[in-house]
Amino acid sequence: MFIVFIRTAILYTLVVVVMRIMGKRQIGELQPYEFVITIMISDLASLPMQDTRFPLLLGIIPIITLLFMKTLLSLLELKSQFIRKVVDGEPCILVYKSKLNYKVLKKQQINIDELMEEIRLAGYFDLEEIQYAILENNGQLSILPKDNNSSKSKSNNKPPLLPKIIITDGKINTNSLTTIGKDKEWINKLLKKHNLSSMDDILIAMYDTQGNFKYQLYGDYEKECNK
Repeated sequence: MFIVFIRTAILYTLVVVVMRIMGKRQIGELQPYEFVITIMISDLASLPMQDTRFPLLLGIIPIITLLFMKTLLSLLELKSQFIRKVVDGEPCILVYKSKLNYKVLKKQQINIDELMEEIRLAGYFDLEEIQYAILENNGQLSILPKDNNSSKSKSNNKPPLLPKIIITDGKINTNSLTTIGKDKEWINKLLKKHNLSSMDDILIAMYDTQGNFKYQLYGDYEKECNK
C-alpha cells in the first residue's frame, strides 16, 4: 500500500510539473493536438498507479517524451506559418453580414441548431446583429457585432471590418496578404509610410475593425510598462 502511495505521489507531481511547463490553458482553450497530449499523459500516468507490476519508468519516460514533442512542436509553430496552419488549422467564417456560410458549416459538421445555440450563449439572439461569427481553432465562437459602440464608429457610420494581421513575428502573413490582394512590395511601401525601417522589428502589424493600421514593435510592451 505504501509503495502505491509513493508511486502515485511521484507521478502526480510529474504530471503537475509537465502541465505547468506546457502552459496555462483551460481545457476549452487547448488546441486539438494539445488536448490529445493531455489525455495521453493522464492515461500513461494512471497505468503505473493502478498496477505495481508496471515499472515506474514505464509512465515517466513516455510522459517526458510527450512533453518534449509538445515543446518542439510549439517552437516550430512559432517559426513557421505553414506548420501552424497544418497543426492548428485556420479560423473559419461561419456568418458574414448576417448570412450563414453553409459550405463551411457542412465542412465543419456543424448544424444550424448548434450554431444558433452558440450564438445565443454569446449573447446574440438575432443574426441581423452579427457582422462576423468565426469558429476559432480551439472550437470557440468569436462574434463581431454590427453595432460597434465606439464614438468613432457612430460618427463615420461604417460597419466593422474583419481585422487583418499583416505581419507576425517579423514575417509576412501570406494568408492575409492574399485575402486583401496585396503583395510584398505593397508591404514595403506601407512600412516606409509609417517610418518602419525593418520588418524584423515588428511583433505584429494589422488593420483593425475600423480599417486603421496598427503595429507593435518588440520592445513596445517593456517601454509601456516602464512609463
